[in-house]
Amino acid sequence: MPHQPDPELKAFLASLPKTETHLHIEGALPWDLLNQLDPGRFTHPPKSWDDHYKFSSFAEFEEELLSMAFAWFTSPERYYEAAKKIFNRLHTEENVQYIETSFASGMIEYLGLDGEAVAKAIKAAAPAGVPVRVFMGIHHNGYTEKSRPFIEDSLRWEALDGLDLHGTETVPLEPWTADVWKRARESGKRTKAHAGEFCGPEFVWQVVEELGVRRIQHGVRSVDSPRLLRHLADIGAILDVCPISNVKLAVVERMQDHPIRELFEAGVTCTLSTDDPISFGNTLGEEYTALYNELGFSYAELGELAANGFRHAIGSKEQFTGHLDTIAATVSRFSNPSES
Repeated sequence: MPHQPDPELKAFLASLPKTETHLHIEGALPWDLLNQLDPGRFTHPPKSWDDHYKFSSFAEFEEELLSMAFAWFTSPERYYEAAKKIFNRLHTEENVQYIETSFASGMIEYLGLDGEAVAKAIKAAAPAGVPVRVFMGIHHNGYTEKSRPFIEDSLRWEALDGLDLHGTETVPLEPWTADVWKRARESGKRTKAHAGEFCGPEFVWQVVEELGVRRIQHGVRSVDSPRLLRHLADIGAILDVCPISNVKLAVVERMQDHPIRELFEAGVTCTLSTDDPISFGNTLGEEYTALYNELGFSYAELGELAANGFRHAIGSKEQFTGHLDTIAATVSRFSNPSES
């Protein structure tokens, strides 16, 4: 992506502790693993990595992603190998200190994998000192005769931290969803939902009111309803926003048109993440750089987005105090260089 930082911004971002809280593990598959697996088929990264590429539809995006994911993710061991590379790169190259990721229940169903073993494998890949929280993503129509037993069983998996609603927003929610989401929370799990990406505010309202979620993946179309924005701010909802994904999937035409500035100024809590980097060719640093270069976010505002990820992380507040202190010190040092 054409979001290259200047040297000072690059140094700021390198010093800034970050979180990655909207990451599909299948969509983050490292390209080098595919290339090693089948160099004849996976010789070059997909064209969708090109700077100005835009997918013609969500269906095109899904088809490309799944063709890569199904080639690699055939066992819990493969999930572990990919997750280890993903997490280590985020930690060492992007200063990511906390991760929330999801795996797709549809992959488990289609391939007949042991879902609990997959959750354990992903969690076991965490770098030392970096908490990783694992969610299982279920499509709107993903509660099938074949998947029902392991979805119900998943509410008891110790390695699973929660459930996330995946898939096309235009597919109506089925009655099972609200019940499963409620029972998941009663079992100590967290719940999320993808909403407000391609559909407008109405689906965000639905997942908030019917599913009871407060963690929304994307949520950017909430900006079309001032009443919804006020409500999201009032209830303390968190939007895990992925701007480069939104541009490449034509949710917005250009980065300059992205509504995260409006969300931020309306008092809605936002974080930054990468979504599916195997399809978009993006890095977390590029997400921050895009906001700085094209939406006028200051160091202090970028620091606030990073801090939000730690403030709302799963774990004790004391666990993340050090990272919040480092963010504050980093923002101060780069905003007031004469004082450092």
